[in-house]
Amino acid sequence: MRGETAESWPADAVEVGKIVDAYGLKGWVKVAAHADAGHGGDALLSAKRWWLLRGQERNSAPALQAKTHSDSVVAHLGGVSERDMAHALRGTRVYISRSEFPALGADEFYWVDLLGLDVVNVAGVHLGKVADMIDNGAHSVLRIEYPASDKNGKPVTGKRLIPFVGVLVKAVDQLAKQIIVEWEADY
Repeated sequence: MRGETAESWPADAVEVGKIVDAYGLKGWVKVAAHADAGHGGDALLSAKRWWLLRGQERNSAPALQAKTHSDSVVAHLGGVSERDMAHALRGTRVYISRSEFPALGADEFYWVDLLGLDVVNVAGVHLGKVADMIDNGAHSVLRIEYPASDKNGKPVTGKRLIPFVGVLVKAVDQLAKQIIVEWEADY
């Protein structure tokens, strides 16, 4: 494991999970991944280096081995050779360089790539920007924010939820930073 600075941290680092405990006796860690394997969680399994943040302390470590175990990921990190060392990493947030994420198939997207995209309906009306994604169990949902006014005319942030399903999402153009949806502004 090596110490890092904000300057040495990758510009495309994405938080993918959190170390929640030690696993076994030989320095493995147990990670609660933000996404399940097959749904973006594969980044933890395939990344060669993990970037670790605990408070203001930044470190990185080569991922020597990683695998799914029940509802989490367990991994052996370089420089962590015993249970006490792994246990001391509890609460550490795990980041992966976006460039190390596995490639996706056609019409598949990582949530992190959708955040900040403009959402426009098929009539060309701007509906806002993707502020967050929600998983409701059946499908993903875009949480859109847009400038609005309250009943007194004061500026507020309006919010709308749009299911991220093929019947409503007509196109995702990452180069144009835009998602086109079949959705009216007054829904």
